[in-house]
Amino acid sequence: MELTWLSAIIVGAGYLALGYFIGSKYPPRFLFSPKISIDNANRNNNTKSKPKQPLEIEQLANILDDFKMVLVVRNDLKMGKGKIAAQCSHATLGLYKKVLHRAPKALNRWEMCAQPKVVVKIENEEDMLALQERAKSLKLPTHITIDAGRTQIAPNSRTVMAILGNHSLFLLSCVAVSHPPSIIYKQLKV
Repeated sequence: MELTWLSAIIVGAGYLALGYFIGSKYPPRFLFSPKISIDNANRNNNTKSKPKQPLEIEQLANILDDFKMVLVVRNDLKMGKGKIAAQCSHATLGLYKKVLHRAPKALNRWEMCAQPKVVVKIENEEDMLALQERAKSLKLPTHITIDAGRTQIAPNSRTVMAILGNHSLFLLSCVAVSHPPSIIYKQLKV
């Protein structure tokens, strides 16, 4: 009788070891998305992607205290309030993901400031792209949300741009280069 218990334990341990080795060599594809499986395959091949350079806003985090996220909404699309809220959320999350690994100190500074956001409107796409170029010239990170076009507006429309940095410096520099006044909504009324 003791021999059957011993053989059952040995057979069970053998199956457990076999399952472990098969699972580590061939991860289950039905539980995880293909992207996770591809990431695991890349990790096993020891192929590391080239890390991106830190953003220059990371250096500003050492000298500036007041970080805000500016959300620039296109006024010509005539989006509803809910659509604007959703697009602003997409822009916030997109910029957050972009800055998370490349400027963690700046992101932490923004979070310590209670994650303030300023929402402004802009009249058209050309002004938005000009504003993005101005932000890039100031080395501020930006993210433009592009809508899928399933509800209110046309597909591939640029709806909202998010910019992280010292908003006073950014808005005053926009005024200094004489952008149209439609860019700044209720100028500095925070």
